[in-house]
Amino acid sequence: MSPVRVVVADDHPIVRAGLVALLSSLADVEVVATATTGHQAVREVVTHRPAVVLLDLNMPELGGIAATREIARAAPEVAVLVLTMYDDDDSVFSAMRAGARGYLVKGVEQDDIVRAIRSVAAGEAVFGPGVARRVLGFLTAPEPRREAVFPELTPREREILDLIAAGLRNATIAERMGIATKTVANNVSSILGKLQVADRLQAIVLAREAGLGRGDGSGGSD
Repeated sequence: MSPVRVVVADDHPIVRAGLVALLSSLADVEVVATATTGHQAVREVVTHRPAVVLLDLNMPELGGIAATREIARAAPEVAVLVLTMYDDDDSVFSAMRAGARGYLVKGVEQDDIVRAIRSVAAGEAVFGPGVARRVLGFLTAPEPRREAVFPELTPREREILDLIAAGLRNATIAERMGIATKTVANNVSSILGKLQVADRLQAIVLAREAGLGRGDGSGGSD
């Protein structure tokens, strides 16, 4: 079996050297390059196409989140495994949204780092114990009340926005709600104004980000 090819990206020389020494001692892992900046991390990944890039978030020139996003765009087959000192929600979820497949907090055991590298290389998602609990809590948390999501909307407008986000046309929404199509159109105009968006598509994006539109829908916009 071919070794797992890894790029190590960390701006701290001692940390970077320690990681390289650890991984180089393994028969099934090969360090193909190192990087000291975010831009260099992206460049080395694109050049070498490793299976995994072990990436710190606190990187000069280009931060780890932005570097993760660039790597996910330019080399989506490469698994980004974050190894950082940051364990706050913003860092964790920003890294996940950017495309990271794993997230470890510095201080974990060396064996945990090695296992995580092998796991993300095999297509799995890996999170350190504290991070995993936070992710699980986020995924299992009850959905926020819709009134709290868009408090500026009336109950009818929230219902219409939910149906818009589900992909329903105005005529279908009118039939479902038992109101006139013109009434739906007027409410849509009001929704766009209150949400300060230019068009229906932007309203749908906002609504879906807030968890609306999960019901069954069909058809496009009017």
